[in-house]
Amino acid sequence: MSEETRSDTYAELASVGPYGVRPGHALITMVEPHPGHEYAYNRWYEDDHYYAGAMAMPWMYAGRRWVATRELQELRVPEKSAVARPVTAGCYLSTYWITEGRYDDHMKWTVGINKRLNRDARVHQERTHVLTAFQDHEATVYRDGAAGPRDFHALDHPYAGLILQVVDAAGPEERATLLDHLVNRELPDRLAGSPAAMVTVFRPTPLPGDRMTYVKQVEGVDTRLTLLWFLERDPAACWPTHFADLDSLGGPTARVELVAPFIPTVPGTDLYVDRLR
Repeated sequence: MSEETRSDTYAELASVGPYGVRPGHALITMVEPHPGHEYAYNRWYEDDHYYAGAMAMPWMYAGRRWVATRELQELRVPEKSAVARPVTAGCYLSTYWITEGRYDDHMKWTVGINKRLNRDARVHQERTHVLTAFQDHEATVYRDGAAGPRDFHALDHPYAGLILQVVDAAGPEERATLLDHLVNRELPDRLAGSPAAMVTVFRPTPLPGDRMTYVKQVEGVDTRLTLLWFLERDPAACWPTHFADLDSLGGPTARVELVAPFIPTVPGTDLYVDRLR
């Protein structure tokens, strides 16, 4: 006899609520596998958790994994980061888009499924969450205007690299000013003629109180912006000419807490695992 899955409820839920394609929210999670557990972590995440703990959930409609080899880790700034301690920590990054207006629905499911995965011993414990935050989408700035992939394509398009950037303003009002400055002035100028096709800008939201204990509460909820730069070239190949000065983004009133380049993983393989240390 098959297990009851309440299929009728699924049919009822499908007929209500938003179901657009805009990435209204994101999950951005940067993780450091413990030394000696790199291969085991990579296989667990790719073979099980990416699907059972993410893509199989309602309203999480796109995802991509990224990796920072030691060469890329050494490009990170600033040396003293409020996000990564040391700044090289967090060699794997996963990014996911969540349908606009479905954040609360998704969060109920993700808390429930992670409790189930822990109960079923399907969680790899030999890892540290350096940065894990659900985020609300604020803006997307495109290099080529209406031409090219949109932000909802970004995690499926074969981009060659990604830069995770975290910027802190002095306070909530200053963050609004910073966002306006970035979106309308600085990001368009920096994107012009660069290998970056777009930058998506998010602001972090608090994690629920019943989150897993190994994931720390999000910092900078009122002051922080998280930027994802989607690159058409390997970041190592174009870093000195285009991205080495990203730690000055936002000017003197903002503090850049992390600039971290990544390249995409190759699903189903252990490519790059031997280049993390």
